[in-house]
Amino acid sequence: MSAVKINQGNYRSEVEESTTPVLIDFWASWCGPCGMLSPVVDELAGELSGKVKVAKVNVDEEPALSEKFGVMSIPTLVLVKDGKVAGKSVGVRSKNDIKRIFDLN
Repeated sequence: MSAVKINQGNYRSEVEESTTPVLIDFWASWCGPCGMLSPVVDELAGELSGKVKVAKVNVDEEPALSEKFGVMSIPTLVLVKDGKVAGKSVGVRSKNDIKRIFDLN
């Protein structure tokens, strides 16, 4: 399973109304560290399929969503449970660090 691309049009149905927690990766194409984190996020999407929805938001295309979550630096990962922010991590992290930070086991 791959990450879901989130935008203003599908944000509500994909994130706020999700029955599973959603891990959102805020990124941009020009961001080197984002490129390093992207394959890790894709691996998590496969491993956590059915337990956690993994999503991506391009900050250049969706500035309102970046603002909504207070994203000041990228890459930023945000975990949303029941429509509310349950955790946040800024910067490149290993897969195990991400799982530990967000308690994704």
